[in-house]
Amino acid sequence: MFTGIIQTLGHISHLEARGGDVRLTIKAPGLDFSDVQLGDSIACNGVCLTAIELTGDSFVVDVSRETLNCTVGLDQPGKDVNLEKALRLADRLGGHLVSGHVDGVGEVVSFDPVDDCFELVIAAPAALAKYIAAKGSITVNGVSLTTNRVDGVKFSINLIPHTIQQTTLKHLKAGSPANLEVDLIARYVERMLGERA
Repeated sequence: MFTGIIQTLGHISHLEARGGDVRLTIKAPGLDFSDVQLGDSIACNGVCLTAIELTGDSFVVDVSRETLNCTVGLDQPGKDVNLEKALRLADRLGGHLVSGHVDGVGEVVSFDPVDDCFELVIAAPAALAKYIAAKGSITVNGVSLTTNRVDGVKFSINLIPHTIQQTTLKHLKAGSPANLEVDLIARYVERMLGERA
């Protein structure tokens, strides 16, 4: 589990094709590796991946073809990625509960400055729209965010300067794809209500 509070930016320093899968080396000099062990989970752009090698200020992960087909941002050497180590039970939950299992890929409709902040509007896949509520939580490329407005499949988010500076969201523009994970609680509520019917 994760919180969606990004700890640092890294970048994909090496990509090795392995059949349909890939092995990534992610350079992350800003990540504290003192408590990271082989087999630990690290969220990369919102995708929960397993560290299979630790090499100084980098780590190595394998990414399956299934994961590559369902997400964006993990197949380009040199690309920046948002990074977060897995949540410990004693940690503060500064964002919201995030599983690191991307539900779908949305598309940025607009990304415009508003005073000192930015308004990000994203169109979600139709199947996910029912889980997105105004003032609810959503994860975009691994970042825990609060939705402001929802209009059909589109939702808007206000981004403060700190979030822009500390995450890869600053690289988004109209037409950009983005990994989305909807609120875990919304999925469980739907499941419970569905079983009552």
